Amino acid sequence: MQEHGASDLHLVTGNPPIMRINGDLTRLKSPALTEPTLRPLFQEITPPSLWQAYSETGDVDFGYELPGVARFRANLFVQKNGAAGVFRLIPSEILTCSDLNLPEQVAKLAHLRQGLVLVTGPTGSGKSTTLAALIDEVNRTRSDNLITIEDPIEFVHRGAKALVSHREVGNHTESFATALRAALREDPDIIMVGEMRDLETIRLALEAAATGHLVFGTLHTLNSAKTVDRIIEVFPAREQAQIRSTLADALKAVIAQTLFKRVDEPGRIAAIELMMCTPAISNLIREGKTFQIPSALQTGKKDGMRTMDASIVELLQGGKIDPVEALDKTLNEDSITPYLSQTRVR
Repeated sequence: MQEHGASDLHLVTGNPPIMRINGDLTRLKSPALTEPTLRPLFQEITPPSLWQAYSETGDVDFGYELPGVARFRANLFVQKNGAAGVFRLIPSEILTCSDLNLPEQVAKLAHLRQGLVLVTGPTGSGKSTTLAALIDEVNRTRSDNLITIEDPIEFVHRGAKALVSHREVGNHTESFATALRAALREDPDIIMVGEMRDLETIRLALEAAATGHLVFGTLHTLNSAKTVDRIIEVFPAREQAQIRSTLADALKAVIAQTLFKRVDEPGRIAAIELMMCTPAISNLIREGKTFQIPSALQTGKKDGMRTMDASIVELLQGGKIDPVEALDKTLNEDSITPYLSQTRVR
């Protein structure tokens, strides 16, 4: 995987090994895998307790490390033809915000004293890489207590200036919510929640952010407005007015991203929407006017804000992405249509 620059490896009974390289699946020149071949391979790298869970339920997630090479996020499952697994490569070298060409305002978020910062996007959009860059900035520059809660642990941050404790759901703790509840008694300055996937986890993350801690988290949402809506809608209707008020005060920024295949060179590049919670944005959240957030982002350029479509247009004008993919992933086709003909002419 490292030699080919692959992000994922698929080992599925009935197919040859398949790698995802620059976003595309590539079949290796190898015989189709069989169940008797795969199961012993999987068992060799799976912790015994998790192997039993896999045998009973047909699904399991865990982290696996090849010392000196890389870590891998592993998911084993069972499908029609037999055993299968997907392995995501987690590079041992953590890229900085500068390495990732993130807007300069993103690195500044690592220096907030409290509040909630969310990194969002669809599966495979690079959320973990961006979040790791933010945590790395914290680790290198702040003498604080940082607790990460993940399922499984992905990027490993060796203590630099910060004290870093990695906790893995299912291995070191029962659930995200359990770990978050415990973290509030562990003298944390900063908490990283790998995925805010349920009501209790979101509630506790908001509570931590509202009571003087800096909380980083991820959500599977496409843009800033949908992120705010998702958080509010997960709560019962009777609580939503109060949650709007709490979120308006606690939320500091949303970084929404999606990956594109580059056309100017091998690799992929992220289009990034950035919402900074200015008083104007906070008022929109508090008043339930999230539909006005895209307009507020357009007028908030002086605060470093940008919309997803503006970021896509910038990549398109720079000749870095394909117009067809740009049109497919834009949120508002009208916003980029004027630039498509220009790109084709060039």
